[in-house]
Amino acid sequence: MISTKGRYAIRVLLDLAEHDNGHYIPLKDIAERQGISKKYLEIIVKDLVAGNLLTGASGKGGGYKLCRKPEEYTISEVLELMEGTLAPVVCIADPAYECPRRQACQTLPMWVEYDEMVHNFFAGKKLSDLIR
Repeated sequence: MISTKGRYAIRVLLDLAEHDNGHYIPLKDIAERQGISKKYLEIIVKDLVAGNLLTGASGKGGGYKLCRKPEEYTISEVLELMEGTLAPVVCIADPAYECPRRQACQTLPMWVEYDEMVHNFFAGKKLSDLIR
């Protein structure tokens, strides 16, 4: 399941893309438009800045803006930054995990196929695809 953190991160990026005016956009404006607490968004944008998806500036005229054009962001990169792996089982999520049943596991191919399907779906979606 994708958490509110992952979903809200996408909403922040969409808001910034839709309201891009070449200037930094204050977090309070994003919070008001999205109906999300500014305090919670502070945590989210901190991760987005650390992941090089946003740039921020403090002080008068400060706020946030995208680092790239909306068509250069994939939804998978946002979700993987905020959620970590979206893999359905630990044997795929953690390459260091040593499952004693790996060689005999009849379900592993299904999990691998599912993981690839989810990854490819989100990798094929750009932020620009979601802009109204």
